[in-house]
Amino acid sequence: MRTESVHFALTTEQHMIVDTVRGFVETELYPYEDEVERLDDVPKELADEIRRKALSSGLYAANMPAELGGGGLDAFDMTLVERELGRASYALQMLVTRPSNILQACRDEQIDVYLLPAIRGERHDCLAMTEPGAGSDVRSMRTRAVRDGDDYVVNGIKHFISHADQADFVILFARTGPGITAFLVDTDTPGLSVRRGSPCVSHRGYHQCELSFADCRIPARQRLGEEGAGFELMAEWLGSSRLAVAATSVGRARRVLESATEWAATREQFGQSIGRFQGTGFKLADMLTELEAAELLMLRAAWKLGQGSMTDQDAAMAKLFASEALGRITDHAVQIFGGMGLMTELPIERFWRDARVERIWDGTSEIQRHIISRALLRPYGG
Repeated sequence: MRTESVHFALTTEQHMIVDTVRGFVETELYPYEDEVERLDDVPKELADEIRRKALSSGLYAANMPAELGGGGLDAFDMTLVERELGRASYALQMLVTRPSNILQACRDEQIDVYLLPAIRGERHDCLAMTEPGAGSDVRSMRTRAVRDGDDYVVNGIKHFISHADQADFVILFARTGPGITAFLVDTDTPGLSVRRGSPCVSHRGYHQCELSFADCRIPARQRLGEEGAGFELMAEWLGSSRLAVAATSVGRARRVLESATEWAATREQFGQSIGRFQGTGFKLADMLTELEAAELLMLRAAWKLGQGSMTDQDAAMAKLFASEALGRITDHAVQIFGGMGLMTELPIERFWRDARVERIWDGTSEIQRHIISRALLRPYGG
């Protein structure tokens, strides 16, 4: 089996990127986490302020090409950014917006109406893929777009659509005949209704919504890419999205480990710090070992993405291990904090709750294992 020679020593510029993002997270996001948790919302004034500061600091749209007004960071550097943003509340870190990479498929007037305003922070997108009957099995989606002259008429329901309540337009995936096609749909389009979904135990303030399309007419000029080519766009997005989940999980796990280590070093029982007891010290050792392994898988996948050689298996392994490691690390942290780990006075119980969804969205752990095992068996005809 061939292996790549990969070196992850960061350049001076990359260290600056990490320091800048971490400083922003600690200064501009951490102070508002408790408020967002309490309200299960981000007040509009605060959201606008964070977006404004992200724009002025050069962090907004860092994933978009510099020639279009974005930050122009490559895949590896963006993974470092996602890792640092992952340390903060999701409801807050998503305000340091990274418009969907799918928007780079915009053509002609779509560039001026959707892509460039998204990069400038004037318009915000959301991605509508999941349906009540089509989660992991996206090919079974039932939302349909039927051509009618110069329009498509869309009917169907999408759910678990992240932050659709804050979006100005939707990147919609719908079935067109035997294939799937992507569309750009303004949220004020007649026939489209957006409502907030049920409250979620993870990531309070970061809402999932239900989108209903009832004879919603979409001009054909708002089709994104060719008819029937939506699955390819979707598959390209999923790889980088799963890598972002891995990076987020690593960043949050690092913050959890730092908190648990400080607690273990300063909390005393029986005349000594609890970290000196093997029951606690060994947990910390396992937490660090899993975190470092997860980060190496994440960095390797990011490096390969930048080289154009990342496979679905690479992204799946990074997402699977990092998200599951985060679950184990946060669970150990609760145990180390004891009763205080479950009190809302400290953020540990929030880290624990928030970690759970990482094993579900952007492809469940079971889907990641399927991707990995299928790639293993493929040379044997499996």
